[in-house]
Amino acid sequence: MALTGKQRRKLRAMGHHLSPLVQVGQKGVTPEVVSAAAQALEDHELIKVKIAEGPEDRGEAAEKLARQTGAELAQVLGRTALLFKKREKDSKIELD
Repeated sequence: MALTGKQRRKLRAMGHHLSPLVQVGQKGVTPEVVSAAAQALEDHELIKVKIAEGPEDRGEAAEKLARQTGAELAQVLGRTALLFKKREKDSKIELD
């Protein structure tokens, strides 16, 4: 599911007050980071991820993490990425 501009705008507004739940370290996007992000997405649907200097640049790391978790990348701002993955059941976020 690709996000529209309107949906991205709504997610950015919702994510503005969030604190980062997952941090990508110097080793980049490791299986442990993917696992932590997947669990956080299952729990919260919308998460912020802090990205440190590593083997990939910020954009590449955010794209890779989104792809490996099956999430949509709503925003990359500085060293912070905003990821969204709608839950199958009991979703709290409606985009339409």
